Amino acid sequence: MAKKAKVQTPAWILEGYDSPADYNKAKGINKKEKKVGSGLGSSKTLNSGNKTFKIRECPKCKSNDVGVVLSGSDSETGGGKDWECRKCKWKGKDIIERDLTENELMKYLDKKGEKIA
Repeated sequence: MAKKAKVQTPAWILEGYDSPADYNKAKGINKKEKKVGSGLGSSKTLNSGNKTFKIRECPKCKSNDVGVVLSGSDSETGGGKDWECRKCKWKGKDIIERDLTENELMKYLDKKGEKIA
């Protein structure tokens, strides 16, 4: 007998909305928009063929070399995510998040000197 997949509670219920429509309206999500993947470094959204990429930056030095700090328990940190910059060693919760289009991402990577395959 095959294992059944676990059923996941929808985000609109977890966040206390009465319906998916209320949730989408509050979050500014169009009905035609679909999420594709959800990695830490980049998140792609398909909306009429336009891809967007999420960039996280340090508020102190603007480096994108940041990561989540793993700590003991959520009660110690107040329940939020703590971030750390690997370049300047800044730690905090107020990370800068930017959504870039594919063209903006390419310009961003060129400016940083990243090699693109």
